[in-house]
Amino acid sequence: MNLNEIPKLKHTDSDNFFLLAGPCAIEGEDMAMRIAERILEITNKLEIPLIFKGSFRKANRSRIDSFTGIGDEKALEILKKVSAHFDVPTVTDIHESSDAALAAQYVDVLQIPAFLVRQTDLVVAAAKTGKVVNLKKGQFMSPEAMQHAVQKVKDSGSNKAWITDRGTMFGYQDMIVDFRGIPTMRQFAPTVLDITHSLQQPNQSSGVTGGRPEMIETIARAGVVNNVDGLFIETHFNPANAKSDGANMLHLDHLEGLLRNLVAIRKTVKGL
Repeated sequence: MNLNEIPKLKHTDSDNFFLLAGPCAIEGEDMAMRIAERILEITNKLEIPLIFKGSFRKANRSRIDSFTGIGDEKALEILKKVSAHFDVPTVTDIHESSDAALAAQYVDVLQIPAFLVRQTDLVVAAAKTGKVVNLKKGQFMSPEAMQHAVQKVKDSGSNKAWITDRGTMFGYQDMIVDFRGIPTMRQFAPTVLDITHSLQQPNQSSGVTGGRPEMIETIARAGVVNNVDGLFIETHFNPANAKSDGANMLHLDHLEGLLRNLVAIRKTVKGL
């Protein structure tokens, strides 16, 4: 699909990868605005098309006492305010068919979580909103199988689909990225590499997912070398105290250096 179809998306003729970035979850208005402002400073400087990311609700949690959100409409209103204040498109994930129409009133891209990407009713509901649908590859699925998720979006009357690879389960407590999947999935739709979730270490005995954030640049560099269309990075100014996925998020202070290196690699790969 044409990135120019997304309202407010800037720098679309820069030949850079596009970026979905923000905190894992919306914890409050102040944190969302602070993170969005800093990310935009960086992406405007480097001419990277940005879509600000934040989950309005975290439904997939290891333990019942884990943080799930501040309230659906309150979090969605914050995403809408970020979009209006900074003139930037936004993305959030949905978990039930009824979420699609609700979230579509506030954001520009609807994301289907990896565990739910085979849920036909959910994918169809997202596609019928007319928004871009970002389909996260199931940790249990082959790259080839994602063509069927994309086809569900098309069969629902929309060509606005992306695929995001967020790693594949390796044993019980680790994830790997099979970079052979990028050219395969790019045959079906624009393909994004989710750097931070690919470094999760799920199913820990504590009930809290672990991660390997020190490997973020390694995975990101490999994705850019392999011509991925977009990158997905969760970032926070204090990952240790983030209410969700802090173990694999990138500290916001490290984002500019990382993206600067990745843009340089992109230019080299593209021969620019």
